Amino acid sequence: MGLFTKEGEHEETIVHIKPIVVRTSNVAKELLQAALNFKVSVHTLDFNLLETQTFSKKVVEGPAEDWVELSYDEIKELKEDFFLNPKVELKQVYEIEIFSISEPTLLDTIDMSIGGNPSLCKIYLTIKPGSIATYYEQFQEDFLRLVNKKKLRANMMIGLFDSMMSKNLEELLAKIRVQGEFHFETQERFLIGQSYEPIETINDKLILHYEAKRKNQDEHGRIDYAKRGYVISAVENELLIEYIKPKMGENGRNCRGEFIAPKAPVVKNEPTFKTGEKIAVIDTPSNIEYRAKSGGYVTFEGGVYDIKTEVDVKEISFKTTGSIDTQLDADVFINVTQKDALQDAIGMGMDVTVNVINIDGNIGSNAKVTAKKATVEGQVHQSATITADELKINIHKGAAFGKVVNINRLEHGTVDAEKVFITQATGGKIRAKEITIEILGSNVKMTASHKIEIKNLQGGENLFVIDPLLNESIDNLSDQTKKMEQTKQALKEIQKELAGYERTWHENTPVMEDLKRKLIHYKKNGIKMPVAFVEKYQQHQQFKEKLEALRSELKTKEDQYAWLSEKHTALQSEIFEARIINHDRWRNHNEIIFKLIDPPIEVLYVPVHNSEENILGLVEDGNGDFSIKVVA
Repeated sequence: MGLFTKEGEHEETIVHIKPIVVRTSNVAKELLQAALNFKVSVHTLDFNLLETQTFSKKVVEGPAEDWVELSYDEIKELKEDFFLNPKVELKQVYEIEIFSISEPTLLDTIDMSIGGNPSLCKIYLTIKPGSIATYYEQFQEDFLRLVNKKKLRANMMIGLFDSMMSKNLEELLAKIRVQGEFHFETQERFLIGQSYEPIETINDKLILHYEAKRKNQDEHGRIDYAKRGYVISAVENELLIEYIKPKMGENGRNCRGEFIAPKAPVVKNEPTFKTGEKIAVIDTPSNIEYRAKSGGYVTFEGGVYDIKTEVDVKEISFKTTGSIDTQLDADVFINVTQKDALQDAIGMGMDVTVNVINIDGNIGSNAKVTAKKATVEGQVHQSATITADELKINIHKGAAFGKVVNINRLEHGTVDAEKVFITQATGGKIRAKEITIEILGSNVKMTASHKIEIKNLQGGENLFVIDPLLNESIDNLSDQTKKMEQTKQALKEIQKELAGYERTWHENTPVMEDLKRKLIHYKKNGIKMPVAFVEKYQQHQQFKEKLEALRSELKTKEDQYAWLSEKHTALQSEIFEARIINHDRWRNHNEIIFKLIDPPIEVLYVPVHNSEENILGLVEDGNGDFSIKVVA
């Protein structure tokens, strides 16, 4: 008899062996030995499980104990402490009948395998997609028998750690029974064995959490020496260092019955350092935490960790410190003391982030400074950027961003803030809600949403712009307008639908009142209500609920439209409150522009040379025309 596995391959002769019965504690090994003895492929052999015996013994000093067989009832009564006792050994002996596979079975269309987690304390049955299960009368018994046989081939015990198997397969078996033929569209996995997972031993470990803040690698993993972490910040209660204490693991036993003993912990990282008064030491059973008592930066001097707040450095440069990146909410104050006008206090390309910084000298080209509060006694290079909520600059040529910005001299730099105060401006661009300039030179573009005030006007060719959208992006305005249109359209649709429901409600009110009286009469006199009457009354109640829902939705949309409309109107009306204030005479050529939202136009005005129009604003006349005039 021959078998062709693929077209064109050589015929493989299958030798049928006479069934043999053996007792073994390793089924897979026994099948392999039988294949060798009879000179056949192990894949041509199968077996039936005839009997299973479970034995235990305790390993003690002196003469070894004999193996004792455990009955089915005794196995059910075994407790966790029995399995986790290192002196207990377990084994199973199986009586099996080995025979040759003569013909395929109905279970061959199910491609399934047995696997486990690394410790083999959890065993899973996996059924691959494309498998087909066809139900027949003995399907469930044969399927469970096949699963157990696969477990035995994997040298797993049966009947000890698999009490959940039947329950976990119950839903699958029910589907197969109901559908008759079940197709597995995706891989399915079922837990069919669970023993006692050991708890791993914990070796001691010292974790310097604060060191993780050193951002000295770029996105490709290359070392960036400009970011070598000269100062590492910390906020209050931040975990800086952690010592993980060693802990012995706990015993386990896998689904092969093998005892798993934990390894002894390795101890080699015990703390040898000390801590200062600004670091709290919290000792718990599992670890020791070293936390910052207050904000600042981490120091390690003479074997002592501590927190300090003020740093004095000559300069911040690639050569000395590299870039400094601390948390804005950490209480770190940096003093940069370089005052030489020919040297940079903040060097070229340096990036500094800190809570407070005082710079006695200059900020170099392409440098970037970010702080909550910053002071620059020197000048800011034209390619440098500085950002701070509170910002003071002596000479500014670069880009500045903040909430309140004070500049002694603006020289063609840019400023974007909420409030800007400038002593002298000679060229540049300013954007803010309010702008105040002591001495205004020439070629300065000022854009404000509320006020521009000039104390002394000396130059010309300046541009004054009032733009209520300064703090609102065009996208936000467009989105707001779109929402208003959508809400308005939704209002029309709800009003139309509600009108139809209201009309139907009023038309049917007399009929429903009559129906209601009849139903009350029936109920009062114990008469069974007609089904048609009850259904009609229920329909009426549902109609009423829909009507109330529409009324509620209409009210919500009306409120939403009113809110959007008020916000839009308020934004437009701000332009009429805005003012251009010049305490001096207007000199040379200067332009004033007010930008309206609705209609979207710009109103231009050029004050006459040597005029005394001190306070200018936008007005609308009775014809709806807009102009810029002197206002009180």
